[in-house]
Amino acid sequence: MEKESFGNFLFVLHTHLPYVVTHGKWPHGSDWLNEAAAETYIPILNILGELLDEGYHPKLSMGISPVLAEQLADPVFKDSFVHYLDEKISAAKKDETYFQTNGDTHLKQTAKFWIDWYSARRDDFVHKYNSDLISAFRKLLESGVLDIMTCGATHGYFPLLSQDSSIDAQVKVAIATHKRHFGVKPRGIWLPECAYRPRYKWKPPVKVQGLAAEYERQGVEEILAENGIEYFVIDSAMLLGGKPIGVYLERFGGLKKIWEQHEKQISIREEEFEKSVYDLYLVDSPDSKVSPSVAVFTRDPKTSLQVWSGDYGYPGDGAYLEFHKKHHLSGHRYWRVTHSDADLADKLKYEPENIEDKLESHSSHFVDIVTETLKENYAKTKTTGVLTSPFDTELFGHWWFEGPRFLKKVLMKLEKSAHINLTNAATELDMRQPDKVVQLPEGSWGEGGHHFIWLNENTSWTWKNIYQNEILFKQTVQKYITSADDKMQFLLTQAARELLLLQASDWQFLISTQAAKNYAEERFSNHDSDFNRLLKTAITYADTGIIPDADWEYANECLERNVIFPEIDLKIWLK
Repeated sequence: MEKESFGNFLFVLHTHLPYVVTHGKWPHGSDWLNEAAAETYIPILNILGELLDEGYHPKLSMGISPVLAEQLADPVFKDSFVHYLDEKISAAKKDETYFQTNGDTHLKQTAKFWIDWYSARRDDFVHKYNSDLISAFRKLLESGVLDIMTCGATHGYFPLLSQDSSIDAQVKVAIATHKRHFGVKPRGIWLPECAYRPRYKWKPPVKVQGLAAEYERQGVEEILAENGIEYFVIDSAMLLGGKPIGVYLERFGGLKKIWEQHEKQISIREEEFEKSVYDLYLVDSPDSKVSPSVAVFTRDPKTSLQVWSGDYGYPGDGAYLEFHKKHHLSGHRYWRVTHSDADLADKLKYEPENIEDKLESHSSHFVDIVTETLKENYAKTKTTGVLTSPFDTELFGHWWFEGPRFLKKVLMKLEKSAHINLTNAATELDMRQPDKVVQLPEGSWGEGGHHFIWLNENTSWTWKNIYQNEILFKQTVQKYITSADDKMQFLLTQAARELLLLQASDWQFLISTQAAKNYAEERFSNHDSDFNRLLKTAITYADTGIIPDADWEYANECLERNVIFPEIDLKIWLK
């Protein structure tokens, strides 16, 4: 029996971590990657596999950032991840003994839950996925379950980079990396932090010698179009006006003080109701040099808040696992949310066996919201819309431990729905073939829709360094690339890697949120130092034909630390 369709539903998951695999372990470093793989990536692969085995046809879009793909494919990760899982199992076994000694039967059972859970993830990784998560995602892409999007190569914050060639490099390196790992060119891109800038005369927010006070910049969509990218995702306020929802303020207390300072300076565009978040549009800039060809999917605010918000959304339910409270010996979590404003000391014990009813209720509620929203849109417009719900992938499993099971139930219920169809972005784009054109303001999905999380009094020094290095690298490549021998190519290519890593928006984010301020500042400074020493060595070599042994050894150490993006076309920086 054919559905009376009100519209289509699109989950978009953005999957990214900065380059940490060879830069520390705990509390900041490779354990971030290990946690995400254990708690999020493998559980999501598992639930998609389970759905297929049970006769369902799941569909969703997933962005996997190039720098994350490089890490998941790295032998260093594959070895360290198994060791990490063994440590988690061993710690849970010690907890089990500890709780037994103290006569706490309930927590002893929960410790056994963690032993079994991490043992299962180890078995999944080694046996089910042959220690190769990239291949597992690629199979789902090839089977039509996933539409895998790319991202900026290192998650560089596009609107604040000072050179169009820097944005172009982030995109071109991303595409090459995606093709190497997934076998096809990506059709869509998750703009880092959903940050967009149209074409206009740009004024650098930080003054640096060599940058004009104002100069013409390409619109981000123009650079995407030149590279054959077909779509990206935006926040609803960027399309309609109104106050952007913001996604980080609740989770990172360090942002509140900065936000209070910036909120007074922000003017909110009036909402424009003639456009709809449930439709697709092509993006154009004033005085654009290319025809509009890149489409946007717009975030639905209703469904987003149900998962993003710890206060109002499902993850804040008292029965779910509390993220912040961990056992002092093992780091395992044994307590539940209880209520969102409960002090950590007042958290009650987690009861894994009492979660199913909550997941059933919350997934049904989510599906009801999707159905009612698309039904209202259908009644209003007489057309079937597409409801786009984008989230950070780590919300499902890492931040919200039960999230992957919620995701599975939602996908099951939507496939059974009499009125809603599951879709992914590539399929939807082919079906709708949008022809309506919009112009978008500059913005992001940060609080207020502006750049304050990444550019503020605590991070402006990083942009000064980035801008100086962008200018220096472009000048150096333009001067020496045509006559570069193998050694010069090596030095410039490694400098390009350091520059790309330096541009990662993660450093400013971690500084502003104070989630890992010292680590981020150190990482940024190290990439900055490596870049400048490599460039100095390259310029000296060009002038003298000599590379001192210490400098050549240092350059190879840089490659050993940051062995990503094996093929970088330096001609990108001639733009």
